[in-house]
This record gives sequence, C-alpha cells and structure tokens, in this order.
Amino acid sequence: MGDDTIKLLRECNAGIKMGLSSLDDVLEHVSNEKLRSLLLQSHDTHSRLGDDTRKYLEEYHDEGKEPAAMAKMMSWVKTNVKLGGEDSDRVVADLITDGCNMGVKSLYRYLHQYPAAEKKVKSLVMDIIEAEETLVKEMRDYL
Repeated sequence: MGDDTIKLLRECNAGIKMGLSSLDDVLEHVSNEKLRSLLLQSHDTHSRLGDDTRKYLEEYHDEGKEPAAMAKMMSWVKTNVKLGGEDSDRVVADLITDGCNMGVKSLYRYLHQYPAAEKKVKSLVMDIIEAEETLVKEMRDYL
C-alpha cells in the first residue's frame, strides 16, 4: 500500500507544480478582471492542494517529484507562441482548459495505476480532480 501511495502522491505533486507554473505563465496576459480573479482563486486552491500533497509526502519521508523538464518546456513554448497573437483572454481560457483536461485524464489514470494507495490520498486526488473540473467550467465563458 505504501508504494502505491507514494507513487500517487509524487504524480499529484508534479502535476500541481505544472498547473501552478501554467497559471503563472498566463496570468500576465489576462486583461479581463473576472478571468484574472478566477485564475488567482484557482492558483490559491492549487497551492493549498500542493501543500496537502507535500504534507503527505513528508509523512512518508519522500521529497516528491518535479514535472518532466520536456513537458514544462513544451507547455511554456505552447503558451508563449499562442499568446503572441490577439484575443489573449480567449487563448488563456483555451490553454487552461486543455491543461486541466490533461490533468484530470492523468489523475484518473494514476488512480487506476495505483489502486492500493491509501484512502486519504485517493480522496486528495479527487479534490484535485474537482478543482480542475471546476476551473474548466469557469473557463467556458471565455472560450
């Protein structure tokens, strides 16, 4: 059970770091104040979930995992290329929606990949999924 728990936490940790980095990358391009507020609120939610993830990792004496360097680089390039044009709020909403959808897909895959993970960690994963799905719904008005 411990091995699956740690592996699932590591994936959550890396995913949340990736999500926070993506939010940081797009915030400077947002002109709509309501959209900015939604993204900042999501950043706070993800930061709290990241803190919870790190707390659990510390309980298991694990340092977590960084997002894959190639994934971070590709995300940064995609973000900056797409935001080079006009209508940045729509592009931001599109990028965030895509990122959240990839995150949800990955989290469900990891839940199935690590079925022996502890219940409290699986619950944390569901909280992360809920945060991602909420943000996707909030982005719809800006697509």
